[in-house]
This record gives sequence, structure tokens and C-alpha cells, in this order.
Amino acid sequence: QVQLVEAGGGMVQPGGSLRLSCAASGRTSITYVMGWFRQAPGKEREFVSARSWSGASISYADSVKGRFTISRDNVKNTVDLQMNSLKPEDTAVYYCAAARGAVVTTTPARYDYWGRGTQVTVSS
Repeated sequence: QVQLVEAGGGMVQPGGSLRLSCAASGRTSITYVMGWFRQAPGKEREFVSARSWSGASISYADSVKGRFTISRDNVKNTVDLQMNSLKPEDTAVYYCAAARGAVVTTTPARYDYWGRGTQVTVSS
């Protein structure tokens, strides 16, 4: 079992920045892909970004490319999401997730563990 806890959400004005952090505990000795998803009210959960354990494979949704950056510390078992140039359409609950294996996937159903989420609101 792996437990994931997100932190760093909040409210920010358009154009602002936020940094989300996810701390993993439990069976973290197993290689996992770590990812971020988000879900806005009335919408399905969507992929944001993911990174393999080695960092050799990183993926971003088109909607966040150039604005968001995922980073990972395998010693501390954390994965961060730096979000810059935020837009109102980025407003959502952001979830950290872990998938067994080394191949980055954008499909929520392939992730084995999920955090409870942290709210990000972008509004003037």
C-alpha cells in the first residue's frame, strides 16, 4: 500500500503561480510512476502530468505544456507540480496518483493509488 497526501492548493489570481506537493509513504520502495490529475465541477477527471521513477519519461497535457512543471525527489518520496501563468480554467481539485511500473500513462484507471486532492482556484 502507498499513501499519498497533497498540499499547496489555494486561491490565486489569473497569471499567478502555485506549487503543489505530494508526499508518498508506505511501500515506496517499489518503482512507481507519479502523476497529477485534476477534476473540475461537472467534468471528468483529467490527466495533467506524470513522471517515471527515473525521470526518463515525462508527460504533460497539452493544456498545461509550457506552464506547469513536474519534479520528483525519490529520496524524499515527493512529487511536486509547479504551476505558472495560471488561468481560470485551471480551477479544479488536483489529485496526486501513483501507478506501478515504469511506463508513464495518462489513463486514470491505470493508477493504483490516489490522494484525497487539494483545491486550486484561479479567480480575480
